[in-house]
Amino acid sequence: MARKDESQEFVVDFVGGAVGHRLRSGEGRGQALPKAAGFSKGRTPTIVDATAGLGRDAFLLASLGAHVTLIERSPEMHAHLQDGIARALAAGGIYEEIACRMKLLHGDSRELLKTLSPDVVVVDPMHPPRHNSALVKKEMRMLRDVVGSDPDQLEVMEAALRSAKKRVVLKWPLRAAPMEGLQKPSHQICGKNTRYDVFMVFRAEVSDD
Repeated sequence: MARKDESQEFVVDFVGGAVGHRLRSGEGRGQALPKAAGFSKGRTPTIVDATAGLGRDAFLLASLGAHVTLIERSPEMHAHLQDGIARALAAGGIYEEIACRMKLLHGDSRELLKTLSPDVVVVDPMHPPRHNSALVKKEMRMLRDVVGSDPDQLEVMEAALRSAKKRVVLKWPLRAAPMEGLQKPSHQICGKNTRYDVFMVFRAEVSDD
């Protein structure tokens, strides 16, 4: 959850609020994002969250056992995420266990993805404002003020497709037109307000002969 504390400072909170409630609800691998990322019984992929933002999706995926690398290029948001992970570690118990599976990097995903080869890359670009509720709009305004827009989202997706070993998951508004210039997804998984465009990656095996 992103919130403002008593001093009105922007805070990323993995222990309380919506994130903590989501963890305690125990919805597990049946949720749309884990399905899109290829979680199944006996299969837990390694994941890069190429646009970490509030870190909620990364925390969810880590709570299901995945080792997740978060990439955030905004120095301010990176600092907030670092603080949120530190407080989750300090909380102990299940929160510490989950946070230990989260690795935070600061930099440009287009460059950092060249050094990584996860099973799955998740990309969640900054979308046009949604109109679900005043709370969501306020929270997204706060995030937008910190990280700005993502004019290079197509380049990030292209880098993700080169990096991932199995699939790339694009988180996108449910009824929005496809990202311009991007290939058609292999399939889609739809939630209430969000859809996940899944791009399966097929790498040719290199023979040792």
